[in-house]
Amino acid sequence: MSNATFRGGVHPYEGKELSQDLPIKTVKPAMGEYIFPMAQHIGAPATPVVSKGDKVLVGQKIGEASGFISANICSSVSGTVKAVEPRMLLNGSKATCVVVDNDGEYAGIPGLGEDRDYTKLTNDEIRDIVKEAGIVGMGGAGFPTNVKLAPKDPNAIDYILVNGAECEPYLTSDYRQMLECPEEIVGGLKVILKLFDKAKGLICIEDNKPEAIKRMEAAVQSESRIEVKVLKTKYPQGGERTLISAATGRKIYSAKLPADAGCIVDNISTVIAIYRAVCKQTPLITRVMTLTGEAFKTPVNVEVRLGCNHADLVAEGDGYKEDPVKVISGGPMMGFAMFDLNVPVTKTSSSILAMTRDQVAEFEPSPCIRCGRCVEACPGNLVPQKMAVAASHNDYATFEKLNGMECYECGSCTFVCPAKRPLTQTFKEARQHVMAQRRKK
Repeated sequence: MSNATFRGGVHPYEGKELSQDLPIKTVKPAMGEYIFPMAQHIGAPATPVVSKGDKVLVGQKIGEASGFISANICSSVSGTVKAVEPRMLLNGSKATCVVVDNDGEYAGIPGLGEDRDYTKLTNDEIRDIVKEAGIVGMGGAGFPTNVKLAPKDPNAIDYILVNGAECEPYLTSDYRQMLECPEEIVGGLKVILKLFDKAKGLICIEDNKPEAIKRMEAAVQSESRIEVKVLKTKYPQGGERTLISAATGRKIYSAKLPADAGCIVDNISTVIAIYRAVCKQTPLITRVMTLTGEAFKTPVNVEVRLGCNHADLVAEGDGYKEDPVKVISGGPMMGFAMFDLNVPVTKTSSSILAMTRDQVAEFEPSPCIRCGRCVEACPGNLVPQKMAVAASHNDYATFEKLNGMECYECGSCTFVCPAKRPLTQTFKEARQHVMAQRRKK
């Protein structure tokens, strides 16, 4: 059992002890509005296929993928469509949403939840089911899963990597799912392996999760094509590129897809969603989130219906013991601050992190002291110090020459910087500018 890893990375405070021992609690759905943004994935937003006044069922498609890189949206409640209009999203922008008034009956589409034997399905049928179910990468990226499962050459895929690293501090939803539903994870992975005859399944878990390793190893004991791969605990071990490097020794860069290195990577929640869609005829209508941070009275892991309101979930953690100074969607390294909790839970919503300190605001950035710590920490083998100089002078040509587009905004450089410079934010803005220029061309 070798504990594999990658070059670079950091060791932030984990914070997982707040919620890791708390079983997943199924949240009783609230009445009222459920809001389903048509843009909760990478690529083109879905197109609404219902109108105001229409009746909808649990699992019914209410938004249809509008391009090759796009994803369907299914309702998590039954009720009446109240509106199809722009509403506020997590990041403060607005997007077209289907608003459903929950009738409290939870009447489902025909066959919802019924068993189905995946071995009797063709590979194309499995991919179609995954597409119809609206499954996307639930680790945060939101890439449509059916596209990922249809590479140009299926025979060139050697590894299916299930990302159970969960390296982001505080988050424990994937960990709890590994403890509580290992059979669904293995079941989902077996569905994927049916599509790729030559591939081996690796369930990749950091070594700070011994109980999850033990549980998953027991679950794969009789599976000849699946094994558990133990990784060293280090951030960002769960990043797609770092995971591929640590688990297989193969490298990919921004111009390449994991499939180019013979790999497909899926998050724990995504693999469970595949199992439920294919084997239980249940589209993606729920997800597990972690409600945590020092401001919560009782941190908790919850399974919620998509479209519910973040603000309603605070009560599941028994409210706040003190007003949070900062609330983050996601983890402290790659999540983003929320200015309003009255926004819907989407497929990529992983947590509400309520913090009693805002460490970013506590320190004033000072000039770079050229200590080189950012270079040491960067998992992408970049030179953040030079990239920051180019980006701050709007010298995007030099930023690109320094391989700035290879940055995946993990935050490691910012974390180790003794001058507290906002490096990751600088690179994010520079990369957005370069991508906008490329689109114009």
